[in-house]
Amino acid sequence: MTDTLSAREWKGTDVPAPGTYILDPSHTTVGFVARHLMVTKVRGRFEELEGSITVAADPLASSAQAAISTASLTTGSADRDGHVKSDDFLAVQTYPTMRFASRRVAHVAGDRFSVVGDLTVKDVTREVVLDVIIDGVARDPWGGERLAVTASTEIDREDFGITWNVALESGGVLVSKKVRIEIEAQAVRQA
Repeated sequence: MTDTLSAREWKGTDVPAPGTYILDPSHTTVGFVARHLMVTKVRGRFEELEGSITVAADPLASSAQAAISTASLTTGSADRDGHVKSDDFLAVQTYPTMRFASRRVAHVAGDRFSVVGDLTVKDVTREVVLDVIIDGVARDPWGGERLAVTASTEIDREDFGITWNVALESGGVLVSKKVRIEIEAQAVRQA
């Protein structure tokens, strides 16, 4: 931790001070990685989101929630973006928002936590487990307190009703069923 005034020790590790931290979209990335042709990793991210992390006096009573605009998806390819936004995948016209809401937090070790919550994609809600690392707490030049975390998980997109695919002659499928979600988040503590 870079600012001990913003943090406290808990079970041998530094954790943020209690309070509500609002996600800073300009310093937060929600991305994903899927395989194409079973070999190549294709990355994408969502550019519009909002959410918060509420740190409790007991860190295990903390919570997080987020809403992500599905239409804000970008992968670096306009054609691919259009296909992933279509009814074959995210159906952004019908389902403009994906949501996450935590249910419980467990301490793994040191600065590592496990956050169990509900992820809603399209009209399907499934439990996911985020592996979370507290990256640090710092004061910005404007007097704000910022919390940074890294989180990741892996989902099976078919569990969320996203089943479009093409079988390959050599075996396997065009787009992997497994999708890795990667989050780099920065949030500002509210007064």
